[in-house]
Amino acid sequence: MNHAPYKVLILCTGNSARSIIGEYLLRAKGRGRFDVVSAGSHPAGRVNPLALWVLQDRYGLDARDARSKSWDEFKGTRFDFVITVCDNAQEACPVFPGQPITAHFGSPDPAAATGSEEEKRRLFVQVASQLAARIDIFCALSDDQLDATRVRAIGETHKLQGEAGLAR
Repeated sequence: MNHAPYKVLILCTGNSARSIIGEYLLRAKGRGRFDVVSAGSHPAGRVNPLALWVLQDRYGLDARDARSKSWDEFKGTRFDFVITVCDNAQEACPVFPGQPITAHFGSPDPAAATGSEEEKRRLFVQVASQLAARIDIFCALSDDQLDATRVRAIGETHKLQGEAGLAR
């Protein structure tokens, strides 16, 4: 693979939080190297307002044009990379043409968080920071390093402390 921009699909179940955050962070950090879209297996139909907030507040990114959409919109599209950010999307991920490199950058679902507004915001910040760190690593790889082994290994980095219990 020696071309840019690389086509990247970021998948989640609802396409309302994690995949939207990942899409906008990779667009910004990739600086035109990646053509990025996101989608969901069962789209929520709306973007979580806290996803928009964290992108604006922490990264200065305006994502007001983001929309929750189904991965069906991208059937037949050839992607270079398909990155899942939730376990459900990883397990149910459809087959895309062209044998894209698939990787799992799993994060707890901040949209499922309960508690005070401050606790919810804190989880959105943690998840966005985790995704940003992984995207930084992804963007730092040269074209020659963008192989399945290296890209998949990124998902094993930057685990959140007590990750399994965060999305209660």
